[in-house]
Amino acid sequence: MDAHEQPPSVRVGAGPDGSLTYQVSIPPEVLPPVLGRDLERAWYAARNAALEERWGTVRGFRFARPDGSHTDLALADRDACCWVGAVDLTFGIANAHGLSVCLRLLALVDLLARAPWARPMVQIARDGADLHPALLRTAAIQPLTEHGRFDETGFRIRLSRYAVGARLESSAPAPRLTGATP
Repeated sequence: MDAHEQPPSVRVGAGPDGSLTYQVSIPPEVLPPVLGRDLERAWYAARNAALEERWGTVRGFRFARPDGSHTDLALADRDACCWVGAVDLTFGIANAHGLSVCLRLLALVDLLARAPWARPMVQIARDGADLHPALLRTAAIQPLTEHGRFDETGFRIRLSRYAVGARLESSAPAPRLTGATP
């Protein structure tokens, strides 16, 4: 960020029904990377909140884009509300760091739900799941997309740098990055 730029701002408003709305002055893909240990703390805070059935409140986010448009994200799903509430209590999400931790946690959960190749990196237990440290490290620094998700191909490429010795399942061959022939 240029020294003359203002730090990103997050304004929070409450609706009559208890829902919260966040007006964010930057788009999701500009949110800063975070520390892997912060993402791990968020993961365990969310897991504990789910076990304690602290379901949280509905939250909406409006991210400003440089061209004057915006990206909206609504979280009304019970689990997502629970996880966001836990991250809010742990870090606060009315700031760029806490919001980045929150969106990265949600993006990681979303990625794990749609990426069968990542299954070997998740240990499912009766009281939740534990994640391989390489997943957390990658999610902490991989840029988000304009919709607040992870690009699966980019995530997988970066993850392969950290996941030495881990076997990643593949439902299809990994995409070739160059036109070179083997």
